[in-house]
Amino acid sequence: MRNQRGKCIPETCPTEATIAAIGGRWKMIILWHLYTGKLRFSELRRKMPRISQKMLTERLRELEGHGLLTRTVYAEVPPRVEYASTSLGESLRPVITAIGEWGRAHGDKITNGLKGDARNGRVHSPGKRARRG
Repeated sequence: MRNQRGKCIPETCPTEATIAAIGGRWKMIILWHLYTGKLRFSELRRKMPRISQKMLTERLRELEGHGLLTRTVYAEVPPRVEYASTSLGESLRPVITAIGEWGRAHGDKITNGLKGDARNGRVHSPGKRARRG
């Protein structure tokens, strides 16, 4: 929904709601892995070696809060927890697949356009200056 000036109202804007649910570096990747079936936390960590345990925990909680995945805890010793995408999460599969296909078709243009020093993790978009300080 838009206000009188034509700007999207965050609480009712479908695009902003979608980005809040699946935006960021890891959420779509987590969902993508869950499309293969239920996974335990450690299995997700192995599939995503660059994500920290803390970050994975936070993103899983956010996705669960948005109703995109379920977390099932089994009363065993040691405890077993499995994550699975919900039907709402599954409804995003075509969107995430399309983003992946776009990345395969155009990813080299994005990667080649970035400047920066990969050794220290600094990457700057073309046309933007790094802030000095």
